[in-house]
Amino acid sequence: MISPRLFLFLTTAILFWEVASPVTHAATSLNQSRWEQAIINIESTRVVYDSMQPWIKRPRTYLKTGVVIAPREILTAAEDLQDRTLVRVQKMGRGQFYEAEVVWLDYHANLAILTVKDDAFWKGLQPVPLLRGAPSRDDLRVARWLNANLEIRRVEFSQYTMDDSRLSPIPALYLEFDSEMKSIGGSAPLISGGKLAGITCQQVDNHVRALTATFISSVLEERKKGNYRGLGFFPFYWQPTPNTASHKYLKLPGEPRGVAVIFVPELPVVEENLKPMDIILQVDGFDIDPQGRYLDPDYGQQILENLSIRGKFAGDIVRFTVWRDGAIRVVNYRLPRFDYHLRLLPDHVFDREPEYLIAGGLVMVPLNKPFLRSWGDDWKRRAPFRLVYYDNEFPTPDRPSLVVMSFVLPDAYNLGYQDLRALAVEKVNGKVVRNLREVKEALSSPQKGYHIIEFVRSDTIRRIVLDASQMETANARILKRYGIPKAESLSSP
Repeated sequence: MISPRLFLFLTTAILFWEVASPVTHAATSLNQSRWEQAIINIESTRVVYDSMQPWIKRPRTYLKTGVVIAPREILTAAEDLQDRTLVRVQKMGRGQFYEAEVVWLDYHANLAILTVKDDAFWKGLQPVPLLRGAPSRDDLRVARWLNANLEIRRVEFSQYTMDDSRLSPIPALYLEFDSEMKSIGGSAPLISGGKLAGITCQQVDNHVRALTATFISSVLEERKKGNYRGLGFFPFYWQPTPNTASHKYLKLPGEPRGVAVIFVPELPVVEENLKPMDIILQVDGFDIDPQGRYLDPDYGQQILENLSIRGKFAGDIVRFTVWRDGAIRVVNYRLPRFDYHLRLLPDHVFDREPEYLIAGGLVMVPLNKPFLRSWGDDWKRRAPFRLVYYDNEFPTPDRPSLVVMSFVLPDAYNLGYQDLRALAVEKVNGKVVRNLREVKEALSSPQKGYHIIEFVRSDTIRRIVLDASQMETANARILKRYGIPKAESLSSP
């Protein structure tokens, strides 16, 4: 007979083992060998450019994870594959690295597919299926290779949330969870029901975000059919209508519902468009509440932007039911395809060298988000307000892009201007300039022997005047002094 004290000891020990051994039990229930044959280590080396001094580039290597989802196909996030110079992969968490190539990539969706030409790499590997629908909140695990051993642990579901994609302002639906595991934000597989439920894409402390398998499947299925046209988006702006006075003013009968459209940019690809003062009542049959939310059958209450990517792609029709001019109307809204250059300040510039032009020590670059981000994570407050102001602007025929004088490389030629920086350029030698090629062209026509660079009106200097006859000599001297390989890097016309 077991004594009560011994029984209590054994019971406590068993409970402790259950709590302290999540890896062993998770691995056993998930068929560990199956995931060992599918989870891949990825090493991506890419060039990182200096936005302030764009002629400077440094190699940097990033470690991330991939999952075999089809014969000779590895799924991973697109992040850290931009401006890549070499991608290598390793199976079973150890041993030889094989050179890989990116066969498909979409930065806006933050998804990529890799493959390896060497047949030896694929021996012993098996694809895993993607989960259909939402995963069980009580059956979530994350897996990764750690010191050549496969680590699989339970994680605690937190919520579904909408936010900008990691590499694009297009909205993305994230599954958020908490985990004590470190360094799992780089495409680690999220597992539920023995299937791939998503891949991680961000970690802050113990909080992790993952793209859902539902979204991943919809994109990959379109790609497989050859129909993938990229992601669409809702470019208009709206505001909640919590105050019933808004509905009364627009004479909307019944209970308060829907949100008010306040700004619609002019995009030629949109045929039937929304209008300011429209109240959006439904999107694709889903009722919209005064806070802009709808009830998603899989993910609960979500913001209406999710309906632009919920099984939809650029060029697809989204059916809006709106209250307009005292009547209910239906708008067949064709989703525009998002491109970085749809904004006045492009969010990113990937897979090509950054542009710049040095003229007499004046460093001129395109004004874009990478430039503003050089002020750090808090760039919206730290960067010059006169430049941040353009952040949410859309390009127009008269102003498709902007040029900024980043800073001045000090030299006797530009004496007195050496402390100027971050000024938006308006004209060069009397000509309005909208890109660096126009700056270069304008510099070929000095005014009475001088180059005159005029800036957008601000609280600092308005113009710079330089001796045109000395600029070429000064440029050569400046490039040599500061070790700069060339005076310009311009994109193709």
